[in-house]
Amino acid sequence: MRNPFARLTRAGVVGMNLRNADYVLPNNPRERYPLVDDKFITKELAVAAGLNVPELYGVVRAPHEVRDVPHMLEGHDAFVVKPARGSGGNGILVVSDRLGTRFRKPDDSLVAMDEIFFHVSNILSGMYSLGGMPDKALIEYCVRFDPVFDEIAYQGVPDIRIIVYKGVPVMAMLRLPTRESDGKANLHQGAMGCGVDIVSGVTTTAVWKNRTVEQHPDTLKPVAGVAIPGWTELLRQASLGYDVTGLGYLGVDFVLDRDRGPLMLELNARPGLAIQIANLSGLRPRLDCVDAAIENLHDVEERVAYAMRAFGS
Repeated sequence: MRNPFARLTRAGVVGMNLRNADYVLPNNPRERYPLVDDKFITKELAVAAGLNVPELYGVVRAPHEVRDVPHMLEGHDAFVVKPARGSGGNGILVVSDRLGTRFRKPDDSLVAMDEIFFHVSNILSGMYSLGGMPDKALIEYCVRFDPVFDEIAYQGVPDIRIIVYKGVPVMAMLRLPTRESDGKANLHQGAMGCGVDIVSGVTTTAVWKNRTVEQHPDTLKPVAGVAIPGWTELLRQASLGYDVTGLGYLGVDFVLDRDRGPLMLELNARPGLAIQIANLSGLRPRLDCVDAAIENLHDVEERVAYAMRAFGS
């Protein structure tokens, strides 16, 4: 009887067990996980390292601080409320505009300040946090996405995931919100994943709901051939994520803001593996190449230059 996984192994596809045993456990010291599991700590580290991140308007750490939210929002008609220790895009409230005393979400529904208070209280209780532990609520700048994605995204903000191994960017994916994902860029919620050529930053293949596609399901526009602006700088900032955290196997997420350029959203010590499907390519050969070359790569510039030589489509 044929081994159903043999073909995937020959193609260099990394599964969950292999990822954890060969890459996450040996390269990601457990004591460094809090640096990326808490988005407030991640943001402080990134700012100190010179990475661009969405501006932080305020942090709510305890129930009695919920009443301070209106003060934090003064002068800001658009904003995002998110859990510091959330995962999978859960618990994120995006407000795109203010209408009198109410606030408009990207889907044009309205929320009142009392509902925002309630949402912040739920975050504090740990409703959306890893392990259900009590959490902090972050209120920050709402990204206005770059018009380069106007024809291939449905509401929400597209983001770019780059897998970084020992400081070398090895694979990238553009995640596009859809109507089904409710404007979110998480694949398991119905967003689309597009492979990105590491050399040029141009989108290549795409997957939606575990099948390859060529068009966005809502805009019906082709998703291949879109050049992501500032690509080399994105690779450089992704590589810096390794220096900031000391984590050898890392997912780095960016968004492109029309006014502020690339902004680092978060770092992930256990990035998902769907990026291989989006690129129609396994990670293993690229990770092996890095293991063979890393001894001669001494800084960010050398690591990025190596990636652009070695991993073109």
